[in-house]
Amino acid sequence: MDQITEIGTILEWYLSVGVDEALADAPIDRFETSKQVLARGTPPVAERRASPASAPASAPSPGLSPRREASPPGPSAAEAAIAANAREIAAACDDFAALEAAIRAFEGCPLKAGALNTVIADGTFGAELMLIGEAPGADEDRLGKPFVGRAGQLLDKMLAAIGRDRARDAYIANILFWRPPGNRKPDPVETASCLPFVERLIELSKPKVIVLLGATPTSTLLGLGDGITRLRGRWRDWHGIPAMPMLHPAYLLRQPQAKREAWHDLLAVRHRLLD
Repeated sequence: MDQITEIGTILEWYLSVGVDEALADAPIDRFETSKQVLARGTPPVAERRASPASAPASAPSPGLSPRREASPPGPSAAEAAIAANAREIAAACDDFAALEAAIRAFEGCPLKAGALNTVIADGTFGAELMLIGEAPGADEDRLGKPFVGRAGQLLDKMLAAIGRDRARDAYIANILFWRPPGNRKPDPVETASCLPFVERLIELSKPKVIVLLGATPTSTLLGLGDGITRLRGRWRDWHGIPAMPMLHPAYLLRQPQAKREAWHDLLAVRHRLLD
């Protein structure tokens, strides 16, 4: 096998496992990065706020036992330590400018070392409607804004269908501020390090309604372990703010037949905003 053929084979293998672009000039040892984060030490974990009670589900059919939603396992010591440090920093931020600066300076998430940009939010801060997705993709990482790729274009159309526009009356963010390699699913340490900042962003923005796009923001913010196809379409409560879990636009691009359910959920969101 000549050198050119060998390089082509290696590149094909990279693509098959989700490596679709180079983010740095040299490989990054993410295990070592995580060790360095934990080695810096953090104060004892603060007691996490109890998850608010969810809205009552519809009554089960006669003769059937009600299905209980699975709860995810509690955080590990490492996750709790990282979250405590992030929560202390986020709590000290009294406005968006301070919070944005704190997020950009934060070194507690291992993903930051391999990302091109810190992606915080887009749209109108303080809008009645806030939408939260999972994580930046390749386009978002390159441009530094959430939901600007194909999924973002579909999201804009979905918002327009209920009379909303991100530039005018919607606010969009993600659970993570940095792109996971190959757009893989975030791991618990990554979500634990970003969650306090996301929660503070919601508190400062004070939306009337939150839309949770996909399984990751739903499970992370609401503490629910069921799949998004089971949780979507039912109102929940996040510290007094109505929250609607919905299918992620990226899922709708792969499964167009699910747009009917998404439209039903959008109408519910529109009705709640008009109340």
